[in-house]
Amino acid sequence: MKKFVILCLGCMLLFSCQDETQDTFTINPADYDQYLFNTHNDTQREAIAQKEFWSKRLRADSSGVGDLAPLAGAYELLFESTGAVSHLRAAEKLYRKGMDVSANDKDAFARGLAHNLISQHRFKEAYEILQETLEGPSNKHQTRLMLFDAAMEVGEYDKAYEYLNSVKNLSDYNYLIRLSKWSDYRGDLDNAIKFMEDAKAVAESRNSKPLKIWTYSNLGDYYGHAGRIEDAYQHYLKTLELQPDNAYVKKGLAWIAYSHDGNAEEAHRILDSIMVKHPIPDYHLFKSELYTSENDGISSKVYEDQFLSSVINNGDYGAMYNTYCIELWSDSQPAKALELAEREIGNRATPETYHLLALAQLKNGKSELALNTIEEHVKGRTYEPMAAFHSALVYKANGKTEELNELKAELLDAAFELGPVLMKRVEAL
Repeated sequence: MKKFVILCLGCMLLFSCQDETQDTFTINPADYDQYLFNTHNDTQREAIAQKEFWSKRLRADSSGVGDLAPLAGAYELLFESTGAVSHLRAAEKLYRKGMDVSANDKDAFARGLAHNLISQHRFKEAYEILQETLEGPSNKHQTRLMLFDAAMEVGEYDKAYEYLNSVKNLSDYNYLIRLSKWSDYRGDLDNAIKFMEDAKAVAESRNSKPLKIWTYSNLGDYYGHAGRIEDAYQHYLKTLELQPDNAYVKKGLAWIAYSHDGNAEEAHRILDSIMVKHPIPDYHLFKSELYTSENDGISSKVYEDQFLSSVINNGDYGAMYNTYCIELWSDSQPAKALELAEREIGNRATPETYHLLALAQLKNGKSELALNTIEEHVKGRTYEPMAAFHSALVYKANGKTEELNELKAELLDAAFELGPVLMKRVEAL
């Protein structure tokens, strides 16, 4: 009996030490300050140099087919580094011109255009272009890979799986990252991470800087979803070692500071450093949430209004921020939110858009209709925490206590992804 007690105490001590190790991890500004205040902006400089080079090569009548795709790529790199959507539109025009004038590479221009349209959240257009391309002379393998991407975006999951299966190759980087995405969609986060780690091994074996940047940053996100915050942090740092001006992973660091460490001040500091050279609307919403967490309602509203102003007053964004607007307007302008949600369903009928439709229906007093939307289009079809949260709101409004309690238990395990502000609302359900 005495040995059993000692053994139990030993196990308790071991688990206590493990919990303490997890709880004591915090990010260290000394690890990344050099990247926050990096003034070189190498990605943008490279993009500008490429744009200038290929622009000079392109004849005045823009008929130099071989120069159109590299120039379009330079504009897309400019979009990535600056956030200015006008560069994305410029690339779109070049891809369309390439499709018009090219005799032999129409399918390559079509894939470039489809990728561009996906970035603009014009998913149905991209899907249709790729389907047409597959029927004609084309690189079938590359086109099917992209068809998987587009099919996932429009909610054609069975077709997406068909396209994925048709290019199956566990040593192919492009197949592995999509198999990872498919596993994540299915709620199999362990395999999503495994396949992304396999892709990481391929990227490192090739010593490909672009592939390593993409894989490290996405693997960081998956680790965050799995609660492996230190692993996520280390992969964000690995990304910055290769690309010091990567705004996406800096935002990831800010989220860790805020959601894991509870350090809104540090999150503000990181975001402020990004917004100087990469001023996209997303950061205004993040700042708004930070101020809400600090009980500064006035500043929170200022940044929320700045977000809406930047999105609404810049028509080039198109549908890129529809989901954010639906959430914001569901409280302040519910009728407008419902109209936009219904329009968004036409663009991509996925569980991620249907849960926003249900939210808008709920806020317009249509709780039974919202419940029907959740039951038919969301339940069991997505594992995203925000979908679970909005489903919980609908269940509560309809008196579905058992379903509400099930979702609340799930949501309490998603504290890092949801963040402190939303977690307070979860706890109050």
